[in-house]
Amino acid sequence: MSTARIASPEAQATDRREIVRLAADFARKEIAPRVADYDLAEQMPRDLLDEMGRLGFFGGVIPEELGGLGLDYDIFAELIEEVSKTCQILGTFVSMPSGLVGSALQAFGTPEQQDRWLRPLAAGEIFGAAGVTEPGSGSDVAAMTTTYRRDGDDYVITGAKAWISNLDIAEFVLTFASSDRSLRHRGITAFVIPRDTPGLGLHPYKNKLGFRPICTGEVVLDEVRVGPDAVLGVEGQGFHVAMNAVERGRLGVAARAVGVAQACLEDSREYARSRVAFGQPISNFQIVQSKITDMAVGVTTARLLVRECATALQTGSRARELTSMAKMYASDVAARSASDAVQIHGAAGVSPEYRVGRMYRDAKVLQIVEGSNDLHRALIGEMELGLRGDGEIKSAT
Repeated sequence: MSTARIASPEAQATDRREIVRLAADFARKEIAPRVADYDLAEQMPRDLLDEMGRLGFFGGVIPEELGGLGLDYDIFAELIEEVSKTCQILGTFVSMPSGLVGSALQAFGTPEQQDRWLRPLAAGEIFGAAGVTEPGSGSDVAAMTTTYRRDGDDYVITGAKAWISNLDIAEFVLTFASSDRSLRHRGITAFVIPRDTPGLGLHPYKNKLGFRPICTGEVVLDEVRVGPDAVLGVEGQGFHVAMNAVERGRLGVAARAVGVAQACLEDSREYARSRVAFGQPISNFQIVQSKITDMAVGVTTARLLVRECATALQTGSRARELTSMAKMYASDVAARSASDAVQIHGAAGVSPEYRVGRMYRDAKVLQIVEGSNDLHRALIGEMELGLRGDGEIKSAT
């Protein structure tokens, strides 16, 4: 009989939190010296991703039996935040296997799909892309124009997706199409399409305002033919697959936004103490103190909301309203904090010598990705007023 002791829940939590400390050390030593250069080049160094995979950073909340770390959502959010303080794009990569790309495979994938795609995704051996947004429908998933038809046992998909990330390195695209657009969300099916499938075109955008190191662009599906093994879940279930992915993904966006806001606060404190104007440190001026106060309150409250959201997801709740609140609020805090940070830095804030300019550009995009904040404001209002059910607007009467 084995005499090994089973670690207490407290010890297990301590062991798992070690990944956050490891990420902080890695960010300081390996990411920080390179981030400005690869942001300018619009190219994520593959060796950084490979090393992060070796260290286990992509395992996230994926269960250990499926190749992940089995983190709880709270520690997962801390991990994303810690990496995002230095580079929120690498925070994006940390979140994707557990969020927008991998969570649907975990929840709806067959054992064969999980072995083929999810396990190597959690190990950082491959990367994936999630094709939800379209050029015309944007955040209105139920209004997508990408369609599919049955041809014997095969599915033939035609349409386009826009602003899809990881196009340069994705081994597969998780995407969605409708069998009948008049059915709206009830007609949508999810598909996992390998990169080399004939008819699948990947067309990157260049010179973006923010999010520069991650390859983002258009996915064109020109009579893409796949077999039954490409269907994720069952036919007509695609909207639920998508919502499962984006709700976890919104936690990731919120945690990244907290990391950006925290970085802006830390940099602004340091700069305000050292920058002298009119014969004294600018930290002595009330207007600077006011901006620092707003940053400190914002990042603290955003972090608390992210933690509440993580706790809800840990219980198995979809946490639809909380994920919208966390994404909207945290990214608004990041945008305000970045704007104030640039203002405190003055002319230095637009110099590549300081990272607040990069944070400013990325923070603006955080208000748009995975549902614009205007959309989330509407969603929260509808849920509070009882006008929104599971995927549809209810009649006000």
